[in-house]
Amino acid sequence: MKSNQSLLSNVLLNIVIPVLILSKMSGEDSLGPTWALVAALAFPLLFGLFSFVQERKVNFYSALGMISVLLTGGIGLLQLDPAYVAIKEAAIPGLIFVILVVSNLLGYPLVRKMLLNEDIVDHDKLHSALNSPEKQAQFERRVNISSYLIACSFFVSAVLNYGLAKWIVKSPAGSEAFNEEIGKMTALSFPVISLPVTILMMGALFYLFRSLASITGHKIEDFLRSK
Repeated sequence: MKSNQSLLSNVLLNIVIPVLILSKMSGEDSLGPTWALVAALAFPLLFGLFSFVQERKVNFYSALGMISVLLTGGIGLLQLDPAYVAIKEAAIPGLIFVILVVSNLLGYPLVRKMLLNEDIVDHDKLHSALNSPEKQAQFERRVNISSYLIACSFFVSAVLNYGLAKWIVKSPAGSEAFNEEIGKMTALSFPVISLPVTILMMGALFYLFRSLASITGHKIEDFLRSK
């Protein structure tokens, strides 16, 4: 129930409310372009700060989301070239792609740390199940493949983000039309970008967990820590 409420709050505060403000309240007879942009971006920003205070720890993805919101606000308020919106939209998932690939090449895949976190996975049971050099080598190969698959999902996100922003955001920053385009881009980002990228990531996770079960002969539940 709590998870469903959190998801609903996320969608409302990060997508629905900002889109409504940008598309319906940017006219001079309402908030105007500047204050509508400030009001719309305040919701995801305050939601991110509230989540940080509530959880008392920095969530990497939430932090990136807040940076993205601040950059969008900066582009609009400083009335920069709208081309910067496309660059900004591609830069964040592009940066994650580079970090994941580099960590893989350095022999310390971050995906291992994220998915095989000791708070979630019992490493003693995992190491016991990978009880031969052959199994360990097989598992390392599968982790590397999963890492590259997840990295590719962020590359796809960067390309789609850039394409969507270039296609939609063309009006001068600080104008009513610019705000409406930002709202439209935000509304379309879920079906056009988030959905296919999430499917790619889930496919990579399914591949890793199925590989673990295949190599060890155990179900993934056998390695999860009990609460």
